[in-house]
Amino acid sequence: MEAVAVRVRALSPVGFLRLAALSCFSLFVVVTSGAFVRLSGSGLGCDNWPRCGDKPYPEKGYHAFVEFSNRMVALVGLGLTLATWLASRRMDRFPRRARLTALAAFLVAAAQIPLGAITIALKLNPLAVMAHFLLGLTVLGLAVIVLLEAWIYLDGSAAPAGPRWFRRFAAWAGIPTALALVTTGAVATASGPHPGASSGVRRLGIDIRDTVYVHVRVATAFAIGVLVVGYVLWRLRGSYLGLFRIWLALAFVAGAQAVVGEVQYRTALPWQLVLVHVLLAASIWALTLTIAYAVWRPPAPLARK
Repeated sequence: MEAVAVRVRALSPVGFLRLAALSCFSLFVVVTSGAFVRLSGSGLGCDNWPRCGDKPYPEKGYHAFVEFSNRMVALVGLGLTLATWLASRRMDRFPRRARLTALAAFLVAAAQIPLGAITIALKLNPLAVMAHFLLGLTVLGLAVIVLLEAWIYLDGSAAPAGPRWFRRFAAWAGIPTALALVTTGAVATASGPHPGASSGVRRLGIDIRDTVYVHVRVATAFAIGVLVVGYVLWRLRGSYLGLFRIWLALAFVAGAQAVVGEVQYRTALPWQLVLVHVLLAASIWALTLTIAYAVWRPPAPLARK
């Protein structure tokens, strides 16, 4: 621990921003690699956590290798969240709330370890799998906030974007709706044909047509909100062009998500398309949080023409 602290003490603001970005990216990979484990049927590839059979590493078998690789990816993400938190403590005048957010990211990432063990012990109970996925998105969201604060630490911040009602709408409507979107999507997946292992795994017990019905309507509400935010940011693009560009990225990803969702449902949910759907869902979550936070505390480069 002390060796890590000595190493991060010399980080410059640019170095800290790069570390925060790397941590954020690694957590995105953790979410998508976890989805690959389940969709490839490898969730019980290592059936006696934390070992993999009789060894602490997989000796043979595709599913064991996939499951063990995800554990290694998760450990990298955990290490980077720890390094980011330690580095934040040594950055002069870095906001206390941002340090606490970095600590929260590390603690929630660490909580994934026992939850993963519980998920395996429960033979991939769909509620445990859903909790594992949503906890991963929580860590990703916390890392996004730390990344934005690291950017502000380097380049400064601009004035809040738009009127107060707009900022409140982006945060108080945008974040809960995005959370409802990913949660109903997780429920739909837990009701679908990808339990995470080849046999012995029960499903949620809800007809997937019912879960998709709810999910589509939440997606419609989210899309309306995205259009409202986009209209305001378009009017503000002369002063906040960077924020408008982030919205364009969100609109593109949300549109792609709608297309993938429709195609996967009409083609009996092939696991490859479901994986793309999860990747896009994590992107939507991260971009929504970025906009909701940045309209209140925009990094200065987002307000440049």
